[in-house]
Amino acid sequence: MDFIETCTVLLKISLVIFMAGNLLEMGLRLNPLDAIKGLKNYKFVLHTLFWGFVVGPSVAYAITLVIPLEEPYAMGLILLGMAPCAPFVPVFVNKVKGDLGYTAAFMLLTAVGTIIFMPFAVPAMVDGLSVSAWAITKPLLVMILIPLAIGMVILQSSSVFAGKMQPIVKKTTVLFTVFTFILIIIVYGKGMLSVAGELAVLSQVILFFILTTFTYWFGFGLKHEQKIVQSIGMSTRNLGAAIAPLFSVAAIDQRAFVMVVLGLPIMVVFAILSMKMFGKKATIK
Repeated sequence: MDFIETCTVLLKISLVIFMAGNLLEMGLRLNPLDAIKGLKNYKFVLHTLFWGFVVGPSVAYAITLVIPLEEPYAMGLILLGMAPCAPFVPVFVNKVKGDLGYTAAFMLLTAVGTIIFMPFAVPAMVDGLSVSAWAITKPLLVMILIPLAIGMVILQSSSVFAGKMQPIVKKTTVLFTVFTFILIIIVYGKGMLSVAGELAVLSQVILFFILTTFTYWFGFGLKHEQKIVQSIGMSTRNLGAAIAPLFSVAAIDQRAFVMVVLGLPIMVVFAILSMKMFGKKATIK
């Protein structure tokens, strides 16, 4: 096994710990009572499900029909469209005074929605990725639902213990976050640079622009503090969930991984753009 192959194996392990750690840390802070307010707002729930699991995948798929992407890049784009909400969304929302209770509801909805939606949507929408629903569900459960549920159970059982455990999990997760990003650069850095001038970048910019701006502009019936949650949340993607189906196929074209990983710097830029464009409205009241 050469250096890159070793780093690829380490990346898969690190990615699981990175995602599971983020969701465990989120669960340790996610009091279900905080999420109830958002879950009771049917308009907010419908917006989240509509933009997350109807518009996102549909727009990504439509882009692949208009822009002549090579199949691996098209595959990666559609997977990104199916996986809303990065674990770091609360940090961005908090900076622009968005509603953290609604953020909790948003993250809970997208986490559960991703696990329900992707196993059935991936085989139907992604050419060249014919895997069973269970093969897709397994990594999603390991990286999203189980750690989130464990964290929430610990919080409900003992808030004191959860409070002591949360900073430890957070520091460990930060460490593995850095480790994961370093491994991503080592394994996929060359591939990411090779697509810099191609249509792959343009397709992602279009996808992220639509999901960042339209979710706010067309957030009918929602208050500003709720619309900013939608905008920032939809402008980010759950990279672990997007990559999980690719791990289920042995001989997958590595450019599909590159396309998903390329979404990291682009989504950070658009999350900041959302803060700059829409966060200012919070100070005008």
